[in-house]
Amino acid sequence: MEGSNSDQPEKTVHPKRSSVMVIRAFHDLTAELLAVLEDRTITERDVKIERVTKLIDQRDGLLSQIKPPFTGEEQQLGRAVLLLNQQVDHLLKLQKQEIQRDIQEINKKKKSSNKYTNPYESLSVDGMFYDKRN
Repeated sequence: MEGSNSDQPEKTVHPKRSSVMVIRAFHDLTAELLAVLEDRTITERDVKIERVTKLIDQRDGLLSQIKPPFTGEEQQLGRAVLLLNQQVDHLLKLQKQEIQRDIQEINKKKKSSNKYTNPYESLSVDGMFYDKRN
């Protein structure tokens, strides 16, 4: 399974889109982002991070085009986006914690491996005792 979806057309932002279309596209991207974050079949973390980053960049491009005043339909879509965004934020925080945990594990393994290969490196020499009886 290839990580990049190069066969899917890239969603482009048209400058003359109506506000409803922009908010709907933003909603769709948010839903797609949530689906990627919840997808447990993606085993390669780098592939998942790349897809998430791409979707966030696309959302960022649309976000600058969303401007008030909002119609009733736009407000309803906005509320739905806020709910989806809360779930996305939660999943992103979990992903970040998982990465931090892995980094800490790797650092522990490095330290213990280094202590095994060079056990006397961390010994201090400031506790020497000199006997002056002779």
